[in-house]
Amino acid sequence: MNWRRARDQVLTAGWLVVAWGLLWGEFTWGNLVGGALVAVVVLAVFPLPRVTFDGRVRPLALAHLVARFVVELVVASVQVAWAALRPGPWPRNAIIAVRLRVRTDLNLTLTAELVSLVPGTLIVDVDRESGTLYAHVFDVDGDLAADRARILALETRLVRALGSAAELRQLSSTHHTEPGGTP
Repeated sequence: MNWRRARDQVLTAGWLVVAWGLLWGEFTWGNLVGGALVAVVVLAVFPLPRVTFDGRVRPLALAHLVARFVVELVVASVQVAWAALRPGPWPRNAIIAVRLRVRTDLNLTLTAELVSLVPGTLIVDVDRESGTLYAHVFDVDGDLAADRARILALETRLVRALGSAAELRQLSSTHHTEPGGTP
């Protein structure tokens, strides 16, 4: 196994451990060790296709990504709780298509994971060819453009934190158009 493949496996295992901790709702030593064991078993039993990380970790942008993610997590949790408890009609839901600007497998996966971890949104399908995420959004108020913009802003923060120079150029040079032709 070459150095890049080993690095990619370690990064993948790290993300699996983080996802494991988020699923349990806390990061205890037991959850971290359990997550590491699950990550090793998952990577051994279900080998992933080669997904390379050509990016660079930018600590300030990564801190911004994490801080904004935590804020979105808290705000969305309160909104979902309020929607469940408030009197009145049932909340309206929708499925929206969001075409990402950086269409690498890693970006599609990480963006989809972060979107799905926020209460009230869930990725229901991914079109790898076009780089489109299909997201179920909860309690929509008719402004689906705001939900699309929120997902694209998350993609932007993710690429700024972990993307390559080419991916950063893609973000700034790509004019964004949704499936169906609407900007």
